[in-house]
Amino acid sequence: MTVDVHLAAGQERSLADDVHDGLTRPFKELPPKHFYDAHGSELFDLICEQPEYYPTRTELRILRTRGAELMEGVDELVELGSGATTKARILLEAGQAARYIPVDVSETVVRAAADELADLDVDVHGVVGDIERHLDRLPAPSGRRAVAFLGGTIGNFPPGSRRRFLRLIGSLLAPGDRLLLGTDLVKDPAIIEAAYNDAAGVTAEFNRNVLAVVNRELGGDFDLGAFEHVAFFDRRREWVEMRLRALEPQVVTIGALGLEVDFAHREELRTEISAKFTSERIAADLAAAGLTLRKLATDPRGWFAVTVAERA
Repeated sequence: MTVDVHLAAGQERSLADDVHDGLTRPFKELPPKHFYDAHGSELFDLICEQPEYYPTRTELRILRTRGAELMEGVDELVELGSGATTKARILLEAGQAARYIPVDVSETVVRAAADELADLDVDVHGVVGDIERHLDRLPAPSGRRAVAFLGGTIGNFPPGSRRRFLRLIGSLLAPGDRLLLGTDLVKDPAIIEAAYNDAAGVTAEFNRNVLAVVNRELGGDFDLGAFEHVAFFDRRREWVEMRLRALEPQVVTIGALGLEVDFAHREELRTEISAKFTSERIAADLAAAGLTLRKLATDPRGWFAVTVAERA
């Protein structure tokens, strides 16, 4: 296995910049990528097991039933924000790809990929980096490439940023290459909201964990118990917003930044948006990024989609 590391001190700098920028805005927010420290990743795996959380199960069903079709003619699989290798294994077993390139901010996750896929005849070339900053560091392609960005993570980007990121992915594709894009689809708002408000409270703990990351990495003194989890579906924008609501007026200190942050009673801090898509929106976003929709694979209920796109 080969591993290229492109983070080191840059990761901490990114967190510091994001926290300073986000907590000094009139409407406070933090980017969702900072949920995923070791504990946050464990919590997200647990979220995926909750009965209310349909996206992961539904996407896996699509990959299992349509994997051979999605991977036809592909020589190497690049997975952005790879995490666990569950989805990669399904795709690699369904096709003939000889190389797998997991890209993740966690070196532990990237190195584990080789062990988890050791029974497959696949070369693993891992990249430890931020998918928004280090995609130009990927190894040169070894044949026809499929770039997978799954899990509905594209929905965490606001519309303008989403199209810029899709354009960046498009720059990785040569003629004959493809993008495999996982998108959660618009459906009954009650089904969507339940997925982000599980009865066991796992998503609430996951949401508050971003405050623990700030405390640990930047010397913050957030009281996690002083914030409650809020998640709702914005019907006009067709996205979920996750927020943390202050239960009382308070002042939070971020020691490493020399920053004091005031929270009013019931003031909210946005931690995630998760856009839901229609086929028309997917096609429009792809077209704006110079990509063409070739195939839309969905489950029987039409709750989730895995899209195949190519450079226009």
